[in-house]
Amino acid sequence: MESTSVSRRTTVIGAVLVLVALPAVLALTGAVTFIARNRNNGSIVSSGQKREYLLYVPGSYDPRKPAPLVISLHGAGGWPVQQMELSEWNRLAESEGFLVVYPSGMESAGPRIWHVDSGGVLGRDVTFISDLIDKLEASYNIDPSRIYANGFSNGGGMSFALSCTLSNRIAAVGMVGAAQTLPWSWCTDHRAVPMIAFHGTADRMAPYHGGASWVSQRPFPAVPTWAANWARRNRCGPHPLESAVAADVTCREYTHCADDAAVVLYTIEGGGHTWPGGKPLPEWFVGPTTRNIDATRQMWAFFRAHPLPRKSQGRNRCLRVSPRELGVTYDTGERFSQLREQFFSMRESL
Repeated sequence: MESTSVSRRTTVIGAVLVLVALPAVLALTGAVTFIARNRNNGSIVSSGQKREYLLYVPGSYDPRKPAPLVISLHGAGGWPVQQMELSEWNRLAESEGFLVVYPSGMESAGPRIWHVDSGGVLGRDVTFISDLIDKLEASYNIDPSRIYANGFSNGGGMSFALSCTLSNRIAAVGMVGAAQTLPWSWCTDHRAVPMIAFHGTADRMAPYHGGASWVSQRPFPAVPTWAANWARRNRCGPHPLESAVAADVTCREYTHCADDAAVVLYTIEGGGHTWPGGKPLPEWFVGPTTRNIDATRQMWAFFRAHPLPRKSQGRNRCLRVSPRELGVTYDTGERFSQLREQFFSMRESL
């Protein structure tokens, strides 16, 4: 009888220990799975630091033929796999035969970001992208006239910086919900660089109409004004073409630009800080994601029309591409901590 009682107590204690330990085991398993799933697959040393990236080479890549290269930059607090899943560039790369690389920003006291300011850290980020292009050109048959950069949020701001610092290598740029505070006077490059942008009017992080937000005490420029400034940079005609693309999407295109370097802005009415047509982010945090336009496909159509140097003239980039089937300088210290908490929370929701 006593032996049976001891056995029962042992069984109960064992069950309790299992229940107590189970959350920790599951958490550890989840953490290991997350790390494995979000691992980068390449690294280089740039400016004396190890820098990482995630490279996708499509099965359709033919080393005998020069292939385009798309560089896609994550937002603040993001990471390469998150940008890959958000934008869904890989699916299009497979059918179109281009390579996609997702570089990783630097992580220090706060979330992983691109240092979009006029200081020396920005110089290291620019050097990293240039070194990365060198690395990929040495390893693959990259067409030097078809290298493009795009980014989301802080990565969009970095795309602007690249258009001013690597315009001899970057043929055209794309920006989605760009978080940008660098003044136009900072950009002294004179080359007309084609640009396509997507921005939601309900973006609470990089406000469409400009001003400060919780992610930065520095004010953001109004997006239409920013596009108009880019059009002046590209020496475009003063009267943009306006067209309705969908019920919630309008397109403004500046034409008659130097070297046919068009400037195109897609405005998403009621859109949040999201990637149109891409993987939806938590709506409670960033706002709604429209499915009425596919930013990735539109961007690729624009890129394809703008190699370096450009030959094409007068094409209408506002034509809708069918959707798939159905820089900012971030504040340091306390604001970095707030950002980290918000993005970690978002990461768990993905």
